[in-house]
Amino acid sequence: MEERAYEWAKALCYYAGEDEAFLQNFWQMLGQSEGIYREYLYYLEHQQFLCAYKVAGYSVVDIMVWQMDHFKAQMDRGKDDMKNNGDKMLLMAFDTMLKMEQNTEYYVNLMQTETGTDYPGKYN
Repeated sequence: MEERAYEWAKALCYYAGEDEAFLQNFWQMLGQSEGIYREYLYYLEHQQFLCAYKVAGYSVVDIMVWQMDHFKAQMDRGKDDMKNNGDKMLLMAFDTMLKMEQNTEYYVNLMQTETGTDYPGKYN
């Protein structure tokens, strides 16, 4: 299963436009988190989220929803590279959750104070 999980991470990185360094860092962090690795494997097997593991009360779906708001803001600004890249959205949700596990306060603050669609000049 570990080999299949790594190959999937490699494919996600490829389709998300991430390089080998990103893949290696992602895989290393994933291997250090039993909870997130379990979520990752569940998604790989079932193509749906388990959401049993949370960091500071946030599941991978909560993180993905928060990030989608940022992706929408990028599209509003004419940067639509995320528009049709579900692999990148999924990868970034898992990656952010891994980073959130290591720097919880920082990411909780971002999730509670920063919304992607509210930026200066949006409604001008």
